[in-house]
Amino acid sequence: MRLVSIFLAATVVVASSATFAPGKNSDEKIRISKFRGKVNPYYIIIDKSDYELKVYDDEGWYATYPVVFGNKGLDDKMREGDKKTPNGTYKIIIKKIHPKWGPELLLDYPNAASVQIFKERKAKGIIPKNAKIGGGIAIHATRPQEEWTVDRYYNWTDGCVSVKYTEMKDLYSYISLGTEVTIRP
Repeated sequence: MRLVSIFLAATVVVASSATFAPGKNSDEKIRISKFRGKVNPYYIIIDKSDYELKVYDDEGWYATYPVVFGNKGLDDKMREGDKKTPNGTYKIIIKKIHPKWGPELLLDYPNAASVQIFKERKAKGIIPKNAKIGGGIAIHATRPQEEWTVDRYYNWTDGCVSVKYTEMKDLYSYISLGTEVTIRP
C-alpha cells in the first residue's frame, strides 16, 4: 500500500525535476526528485549535533540511523586533511561496496557551493592559500566488528558519515543515485 502511494504521488510531478510542498518545518518538506528517469521519493537530513541521519519520503519521516563523523569538533570542513565532515547539501553520485566497510554512498563533495565557500575562506585568510578542498566524502558503514564506534559516539572517519554496518545495509538497499543529502551542524 505504501509503495502505491509513493508511486501515485510521484507520477503527479514527473514533469519537473523537483517538487517542494511546505510542511510544518523545513525537515518535513515533501521532495520528489527525478534522476536518470527514475522518481526518487527520499531525501536525507544529517544532524551532526544529534548524531543522526534521518530519511524522509513523500509521507514525511521514514527512518533514523545513528551516525558518527570525522573529528569530534563537528565544525564545517575547511580543507583537505582536517578530518571534518562538511556542512551543505549534496547528491549521492556513486553507490558501491567498499572493501573495508562495505556499503558506501559517495556524495558530490565538493560541489559548486562548497567550492565557493572554500574560495571565500581562502580570500579572507581563514585557510592557507596553498590548501586544497579535498573530496571523497561518503556515507558508509563501520567495519562489521566496529559498530561500537556509533554506540559510543566515537568520531573516527576522515570526514565521512559512518553508519553501523548492519544498518547501512538497510539504508543502501533503498537509497538511490541522485538522493539529496543535507548535512548540518
